[in-house]
Amino acid sequence: MKRKIIKRIYGDSVRHRLSVFRSLKHIYAQIVDDSTGRTLVSVSTLSKELMDKSRKISKTEQAKKVGEAVARNAIEKNIKSVVFDRGERKYHGRLKSLAEAARQGGLKF
Repeated sequence: MKRKIIKRIYGDSVRHRLSVFRSLKHIYAQIVDDSTGRTLVSVSTLSKELMDKSRKISKTEQAKKVGEAVARNAIEKNIKSVVFDRGERKYHGRLKSLAEAARQGGLKF
């Protein structure tokens, strides 16, 4: 199933891919340039900037903080437009809060 989704969602040099992975404890977001295969921006709940802040808040709030951080880091690297890759997960809960926070942070997708 995941291959099917990735086949449809493919970034290019103009619109990079915002890939999100969710585990039981943490959430990871990275912006990938699919034409070169390089990761341009990477943020997770294990990042130094979010580790101290995310200990006492809910997982949905942690995802929101990751979305804000990935948007902030992307705009610093002059990335404004991305393609959202949710993987095989449904668009709700933590994924939805991360995506909405990234949109509010200035990313367009």
